[in-house]
Amino acid sequence: MTGSNTVGTTHEAPLWEPSAADVARANLTRFQDFLHTTRGLTFDDYNALWRWSVTDLEGFWAALWEFFDLDEVSGYDSVLGDESMPGAQWFPGAHVNFAGYLLAQGEPDAVAIVSVDESGAVSRLTWAEMRSQVAALAATLTRLGVRAGDVVAGYVPNIGESVVAFLATASLGAIWSSVGQDYAPSAVVDRFAQLRPKVLVTSDGYRFNGREHSRVEAVDEIREGLGTVEHVILVSRLGALPQGDCLPWEDAVAGGASLEPVDVAFDHPMWVLFSSGTTGIPKGLVHGHGGFLVETLKQMVLHWDLRVDDRVFWYTSPSWVMWNLQLSTLVTGGSILCYDGSPTHPDPSTLWRLVADHAITFFGTSPGYLQASENAGVRPAKDFDLSRLRAMGSTGSPLAPYLHRWARDEVDALPLWSMSGGTDIAGAFVGGAPTVRIWPGEISVRCLGVAMEAWDEQGHPVYDEVGELVVHRPMPSMPVFLWDDPDRSRYTEAYFSTFPGAWRQGDWITINERGSVVIHGRSDSTLNRNGVRMGSADIYAAVETIPEVTEALVIGAEQADGTYWMPLFVVLDDGLALDDALVERIRRAIREKASPRHVPDEVIAVPGIPHTRTGKKLEVPVKRILQGAPPETVANPDAVDDATLLRPFVDLAAERSAPAGPGRP
Repeated sequence: MTGSNTVGTTHEAPLWEPSAADVARANLTRFQDFLHTTRGLTFDDYNALWRWSVTDLEGFWAALWEFFDLDEVSGYDSVLGDESMPGAQWFPGAHVNFAGYLLAQGEPDAVAIVSVDESGAVSRLTWAEMRSQVAALAATLTRLGVRAGDVVAGYVPNIGESVVAFLATASLGAIWSSVGQDYAPSAVVDRFAQLRPKVLVTSDGYRFNGREHSRVEAVDEIREGLGTVEHVILVSRLGALPQGDCLPWEDAVAGGASLEPVDVAFDHPMWVLFSSGTTGIPKGLVHGHGGFLVETLKQMVLHWDLRVDDRVFWYTSPSWVMWNLQLSTLVTGGSILCYDGSPTHPDPSTLWRLVADHAITFFGTSPGYLQASENAGVRPAKDFDLSRLRAMGSTGSPLAPYLHRWARDEVDALPLWSMSGGTDIAGAFVGGAPTVRIWPGEISVRCLGVAMEAWDEQGHPVYDEVGELVVHRPMPSMPVFLWDDPDRSRYTEAYFSTFPGAWRQGDWITINERGSVVIHGRSDSTLNRNGVRMGSADIYAAVETIPEVTEALVIGAEQADGTYWMPLFVVLDDGLALDDALVERIRRAIREKASPRHVPDEVIAVPGIPHTRTGKKLEVPVKRILQGAPPETVANPDAVDDATLLRPFVDLAAERSAPAGPGRP
C-alpha cells in the first residue's frame, strides 16, 4: 500500500477536521480514557499518544491486549520476549486462533458477507451461516488430510466462498495463501510451488469487463505444475461441472459439523502473502495468528474507527493484502461486501453505485479510481444516495492533493484517510485517526505502535525533508519468517541489510512539522498499479517469450500530477522495427502470461538496456531519471556496463517534461 505525494507542510485549511462529537464518539477516545483510568496516563494530542506507544512498546501492547479483553482468550508470559529484528518474540506463552476470535463476533441473524458479481447477482451470508460453512469446510479439510501446518492454496475470485475457505483453513491451524484468477498459471505456480499445498480451492472462472473468463484449463495447468495438490475444491461461478476428482463447493460445506478452532502459539503461521517478485521468484511472507490479530484490532477499531454496525467495502483482489485486511474487519462483528468485477464496467460509477445500493459505511478505493471518476464527470454525492457512508480509505498509489480535494467536494465532507503499509506487515505504517485533521495530499499520522521515521543515507532521522521509511522497533505483525528461509538470511537481506537492526520499507517519505507524512513513491522497482503489486520479473518472463524481443525493461513511475505511468522498453533483433502488430503481441503476452492489470501504458523501442557491472537491469535509476532526476545523481557511470544507454531515457524525460507549445500536442 502506498499513499500521498507532496513535499513539505501545506498552509491551506484542512480538508476535514473532527467535530467535538466526532472526538467524543471515537473508539480512539475510549482507548485514551481507558489509559487514563487504568494507568493514569493523559495525552494532550494524538502525537503525544503516538510517542508513548513507540517509547513504551510493552506498555502500549499490554494495554491494547487488556482493552480488547484478550485476557479472556489467553494469558501470556511477557509482552516482548526479544526485541531484536528480525526475530522479535511477541507475547510468548499466548495461544490464540485468529479465525476463532473472528468467528466469535457477530449476531447470528446479522449479515456478515455480501457478495456481488459484475452481472449484478447478489448473495448473502449471515454470521450463523458463515460459521456453519466454516465448520463444515474445516471438517471436510480434516477428512482430506489437512492438519496444522499444512498449506491450503486459493486460486479464487473475490467472493464470500474465498473468505470462508480462509477461515476454515486458519481455524485448523493450517496455512492459507491466495491469488486472484487474473494471474496466469505460470505466475501462480511460481508462488504456490514454494508452499507445496495439499489442497487447492478454486473456481471455474470469473466475470470482468463484460466478459466471462473460464479458468478450467488454467486450474488443470496449475495443478499439474504444482504436483503436491491432492484435492481440489471447486466453486462453480460460470456453470462448469467439476471434472475428475474435484469436490464441488456445495458438498464441501454441507453437513452439520461443530466449529472447533485450534488454539495455536501466538506466532504460529496463518497465511503466506507474496512479495512482488521484483528480482526473481516472489518471496513468501509468513504472518502469525497473534501478530495479525492485535494489529487488526488496533487498526480497524482505533484507526478506522469501525463498529458492529459498519459495512466495509474495499475494492480489491485476493492477490492483494487489502483483501486480507477487508475480511479482517469482521473482527468488529460488522459486515463486508466482496465485489468480483471491474470497477469501471459498465461505467466509472460502478463502485459508487455499490456503495449506495448496499449501505456501505466505510469505502476503500484507490487514487486511480478517484481519477477515473473525476475524468468521467461522476458526481458521487449528487448521483447516488451516500447517506450511510461515513468514512473512506485510499491506498495503492500516491493520493494527489487535487484528488483529495475532489473527493471532499464531490463525495462529502467526510474523512478520506490515505494510508500506506502493505503486504510486508499485513497492515499500515501510516494512516488516519478519527481525532486528527486531514490535510490535502498528506497522510495524517504514524500509526500507534509503529516506531517509524524518515532516515537519511547515514541512518539519521530527518524532518521536513525526504528520507527512507524506516521502522526502528519491532511490530507484532512483521513476518514471523520468510518461507524456505531457515537462517533468516533472505529476511535480513530484504529488510535489514541497508540499516542493520532497522526495517527499511523501500518508500521515500517526508514527515512534516505537524506529524503528517508524505509518501513520494517506491525507492525500489516494484510495479504498483492500483494497489496490485507485481514484480518486473513476471513481466519479463512474458515479454521475452516474443522471439523479436531480445530484452526488456519495465518501470512504474509516480508522476507529479498524481498519475502512474508504466512504460515498457524493448530491445529488438537487428533490423526489426516496432510496429502496431508487434506491440499488440507484446501486450497480449503480458495480459495472458502475467496479468491483464499490468499491461504497459506504452511500448517503446530502445537500442539497449543499461545494467550494473554484475548484470542487474537499472530499473530504479531509469525510473528516477524518467521522474526528472539528473542521471548523475542516480547512476554512477563507472558502475554501468554501458552508460551511453542511459541517454534515450534522459531524452525521453526531457521530452515529456517540455511545456506544450506551437506544433506540440
